[in-house]
Amino acid sequence: MKYYYDLHIHSDLSPCSNSDMTPNNIVNMCCIKGLSIISVTDHNTAENILPVVRLGEKANIMVVPGIEVTTREEVHVLCYFRNVDDAVLFGKMVYDSLPDVCNNPAIFGEQNIYDECDEITGQLKKLLLNATSYSINEVCSLVKSCGGIMVPAHVNKKSNSILSVLGFMPKNLQIDFVEVYQKAETDKRLTEGYGIFYNSDAHQLTDISEAVNFIELDSVEEIFKYMKI
Repeated sequence: MKYYYDLHIHSDLSPCSNSDMTPNNIVNMCCIKGLSIISVTDHNTAENILPVVRLGEKANIMVVPGIEVTTREEVHVLCYFRNVDDAVLFGKMVYDSLPDVCNNPAIFGEQNIYDECDEITGQLKKLLLNATSYSINEVCSLVKSCGGIMVPAHVNKKSNSILSVLGFMPKNLQIDFVEVYQKAETDKRLTEGYGIFYNSDAHQLTDISEAVNFIELDSVEEIFKYMKI
């Protein structure tokens, strides 16, 4: 059976995301667009995952807990987990590794934490757009120790991608998947040998993917087995 997905969506907790990217708005838009599997992957934090997971359960949408980490090299990588607790544990370690630079909402945007009713319950002080102190190799090891997987993000973008920063795909990372930004062209030779996720990297509701990219599974619960989590 085909399950349509978008595994790279930012909530309003990411300062570069629109304020309408609340848990309910995200899940409802994914319902409208016919998606079955999604992931909210905010920058360097997991604080908005739980309300999205709970709302996804009510809407019959599988939500894969995720985070987009900025490594020390300024490479963006997506980290996915089977359960919320593992993602939150990993997210706290990532957030703690950020430099002590406060966010300036007037410049970068709000970093809002929400509940299931789209009520703001808090804000994160550190600027989430900064790079963590972890190298890409350290992130890969750390995410595996928390039961997750690492996927290099938007490898075909000209900024913050593993190919634009490092210029190559390190074989020692032992990764199975890469992400391709669906609105940009890519040289297929660069992703040969890897499974590919085509995602939106949505920062506003209209950018969330249509029901175009799919994974064939016997049941939606098999997504974790497919992703090797």
